[in-house]
Amino acid sequence: MNRRELLAGVGAGALALGPVLARRTARGRSDVPDHVEDAYRNPVYERIFPDPDVLRVDGTYYAYGTYHPWKPGVGPERELIPILRSPNLVDWEFVGPAFAEMPDWSRYRGLWAPGVGKLGNRILLYYSDAEFGAPNEGIGVATASDPTGPFEPRGGLFRTDNIGVPNSIDPVLFEAKNGPVLFWGSRRGIYGVPLEDDGLSIAGGPDAKFRVAGDGVEAPYVVEREGDFYLFGSRGTCCRGARSTYRVVVGRAERLRGPYRNRAGERLTAENATGTTILEGDERFAGPGHCAVVRDERGGWWMLYHAYERANPWVEDTPRRVLMLDRIRWRNGWPVVGEDGTPSATGQVPPVADRASERVGESE
Repeated sequence: MNRRELLAGVGAGALALGPVLARRTARGRSDVPDHVEDAYRNPVYERIFPDPDVLRVDGTYYAYGTYHPWKPGVGPERELIPILRSPNLVDWEFVGPAFAEMPDWSRYRGLWAPGVGKLGNRILLYYSDAEFGAPNEGIGVATASDPTGPFEPRGGLFRTDNIGVPNSIDPVLFEAKNGPVLFWGSRRGIYGVPLEDDGLSIAGGPDAKFRVAGDGVEAPYVVEREGDFYLFGSRGTCCRGARSTYRVVVGRAERLRGPYRNRAGERLTAENATGTTILEGDERFAGPGHCAVVRDERGGWWMLYHAYERANPWVEDTPRRVLMLDRIRWRNGWPVVGEDGTPSATGQVPPVADRASERVGESE
């Protein structure tokens, strides 16, 4: 079961799901060794915060998560795209919603899986206009002068029927050298399309789209490192609580448009080909996935994603997907997450601006 198959009537438990400040730094905890300086524990944010994307502006991190009115027929019960803020990717505080009310362009009950970016002096927020079982999902866009909003809705980029991609959700912005590119798609293929320089419309029409991964993967995220491009995605079931099988996979390409290949050399667009798994669940955490990748003050790489704590996977009938953080290291040109490819229980807090001068250069 994926997000489209999760029943829409998942109870009123979301009344208690609004994000709040949840400090997870492990200093002073009896279960963390005394010699571990500036340690944190996962999850870094304990309230429901699925499908995160993250933006770093002037040394501060901003995270954006999915909204869905879990109780059918009732008005918003959570913030319309909740926004968190952190100095270090660990200590998060809720700062407000992206929207005060549903954008006029939206026709469904959910604003899912936001993707954020900064073009010039403007923050752009892309969102999935969707609900479970919707026939014509789409990608909308909004802008703001500040990462905390308020965001001004700017209409839609496209919908499933006019772009020709089934289940058009999960947008992510990539700032290429020759202009911005939007990646998106879910279960029926991952696609990219060039955008106009302002990021508010597609360039070249629907025929300009290109496919980078085949069926069965969703939640794309693309980064560039040392001249290669990496496509992160998620496979498996996302929304069954502790029974979820979500996991993060990756492919690598020499060009932004692909072909992306797994470590075995198979193209991700080939039939039955899958990306290389780099993060999966363990005895404590289930269903890690829908990741965002960000750099710290020293150039180190980090992954934010959601997962379930197996001991507490639901709030009444609502899947409790919490915000997680793990370090990414690179070995032989491929990303490695955590110590063994599963969510870390603890880690060292990423460096912040006032300490970054202690060491200069990229940290991997």
